[in-house]
Amino acid sequence: AHRLSISTSSVMRKLNEFKFETDWNTLPEVMSWDEYAFKKGKMSFIAQDFDSLNVIAILDGRTQATIRNHFLRYPRKVRNRVKVITMDMFSPYYQLAKQLFPNAKIVLDRFHIVQHLSRAMNRVRIQIMNQFNRKSQEYRALKRYWKLIQQDSRKLSDKRFYRPMFRMHLTNKEILEKLLSFSEELRQHYELYQLLLFHFQEKNSDHFFNLIEQELATVNPIFQTVLKTFLKDKDKVLNALELPYSNAKLEATNNLIKVIKRNAFGFRNFENFKKRVLIALNIKKERTKFVLSRC
Repeated sequence: AHRLSISTSSVMRKLNEFKFETDWNTLPEVMSWDEYAFKKGKMSFIAQDFDSLNVIAILDGRTQATIRNHFLRYPRKVRNRVKVITMDMFSPYYQLAKQLFPNAKIVLDRFHIVQHLSRAMNRVRIQIMNQFNRKSQEYRALKRYWKLIQQDSRKLSDKRFYRPMFRMHLTNKEILEKLLSFSEELRQHYELYQLLLFHFQEKNSDHFFNLIEQELATVNPIFQTVLKTFLKDKDKVLNALELPYSNAKLEATNNLIKVIKRNAFGFRNFENFKKRVLIALNIKKERTKFVLSRC
């Protein structure tokens, strides 16, 4: 308003001219679910059409009752047409999605599956690191070079640099080998982590789950918790491996929502916030066609 030299009330009047009516007789075959932060400490729900990227629902809250009440306004025959729902590893949504959309397959986001594995590996590293004296080389090295343990081993650099901690020139692969030499438990879990990562990225579901079942009884309890979760949600993890869907598009939308909030210095009124998001995402701007004139 200040930049265009118009009053705040004029901006609000213009904003209120936009009307977004929900079509309760249409839903996309593939949709994505996620959460976003409307206010600090308060997570809310968003659903998006996977193909068109239009926002289907943006709700003030993420409770099951809030989501259920919204989608139950669609007739059952409309909800039955939904074939796929992509989402993060947030278990309260699983049963709710099956109740509302009985014919839909739930696809877990691949990034978040890998993230669960990565966090388990990191927690095991910290647990082992804390067994050493804080002034020891083992402790300091495990703390400083933690990213090498998390990284896909196929992407480790072969370039050699001088490393003051070890007082010699080493590649990242050589540093990693030194880290693993500090603990046999660390080495075993690192090798398991890398194997699981490899099978998942190669979409080899049989090898992935066979390895989990084979190692489940002997791994650190931190790893056990994550692997048991994968087994419990095996059908959804399999869908992530076998179907070409993920939550990446909706994650990009959430990043845009963060930009909208930041530019507005936050929103107090949820309806104004919702309208601003829908204007940005659901109104398609026509592309200008350039005409080349002959001189």
